[in-house]
Amino acid sequence: MSSLLLKRLAVWIVSLAMGVLVTAAFIVFVLPWAGPQNGFPVSFQEYGTQYFLWTALPIAGIFLVWLDYFLDTRILPD
Repeated sequence: MSSLLLKRLAVWIVSLAMGVLVTAAFIVFVLPWAGPQNGFPVSFQEYGTQYFLWTALPIAGIFLVWLDYFLDTRILPD
């Protein structure tokens, strides 16, 4: 396996992990503060698995773009 392929796999894995972590932090810290139930925690079950995935994927895409740019993996065309 080439080093570029390993860098690309690392970028994908790190960006997906960061998307999941940021989404989880958003649910735990931001939604209780600004959510519809001000001051009450929102559980992951209440937020929903599908909503969690549809929130995590675009956030992971943001990380993917920046990691691709800084690590020069050329996942996205110039």
